[in-house]
Amino acid sequence: MRGVLGVFHELDSLVDAVAALKKERSGDITVYSATPRHEIEHVMAHGPSVVRRFTLIGGLLGATFGYWIAIWASDYWPLVVGGKPIAAWVPYTIFGFEMMVLIGSLATVAGLFINARVPRLTMTVGYDPRFSDGAFGVWVACPPDKERAVAATLERNGAVEVRSER
Repeated sequence: MRGVLGVFHELDSLVDAVAALKKERSGDITVYSATPRHEIEHVMAHGPSVVRRFTLIGGLLGATFGYWIAIWASDYWPLVVGGKPIAAWVPYTIFGFEMMVLIGSLATVAGLFINARVPRLTMTVGYDPRFSDGAFGVWVACPPDKERAVAATLERNGAVEVRSER
């Protein structure tokens, strides 16, 4: 994948460059930062994470499984006490809740790994070790005919280094 990499030392310059690139619709933008910054999240304007769907589905499946396994066990090995129903939902709520928490949390971790693409077997295109030390980076995946325009936008907004990469 071809693209342009810009290195920034100031956060404000990075935010201005990303806003300009989004306005120009230059291509897919990836931002590298040593720490999460709310300014970057705001300018990237990503919606809510899809990991919450994994949590919801895992929780519902866990609660269903918790109730089902408790009812199955009591029907398989019945303990008749004073004419009470063998499969009552009230005492099985605790087990259903515990299974909901367990399966929901495991589904959350699985969703996090799936969406973060962990483990990443190939090196990320456009990454520079300086981005872990305090510099900020913007990788714009764009076709070769837009590279000059993207590089000009990055330089105009304060990039200290701009280079085309493959």
